[in-house]
Amino acid sequence: MNLSTRTDIEKPIADVYAALTNFDMWETAALRRGVDVARIDSQRKVATGAQWDVKFMHRGKSREARITVGSMDPDGQISMNVDGKVMDAEAKVELVALAPRRTRIVLHLEVKPRTLGARLFLQSVRLAKQKVQTRLNDRFANFAREIDQRIA
Repeated sequence: MNLSTRTDIEKPIADVYAALTNFDMWETAALRRGVDVARIDSQRKVATGAQWDVKFMHRGKSREARITVGSMDPDGQISMNVDGKVMDAEAKVELVALAPRRTRIVLHLEVKPRTLGARLFLQSVRLAKQKVQTRLNDRFANFAREIDQRIA
């Protein structure tokens, strides 16, 4: 299943890229929201191949996943892979400079099921795709506002 959304932010592309790749900040934000985050690679810098194991509660069940930075391009592209027990996902973020102080953030999300239960779940999501798309758009707009506030 593929989803995508975009939003604009009133900051230069370099500042937005720096905020998106500030993984320590994102680890702290996840911990505040009740997600157990453990960095498992040996590097502490921002680089391709960085990995985290995450554990969180979703719909009353404990879930686990491994997040890996697939690629990072200073020109404004970041991809991350999420490997879980029942689903895998790939998130690609593209940054586009619309003006010197305005950046468009575009998110492409591809989710692939690993189990029959996950296939059935994704089928139900496809049936409600408009509602899911609206929720994704709203959450991504909130995400952009959070980045805007962190940069300021």
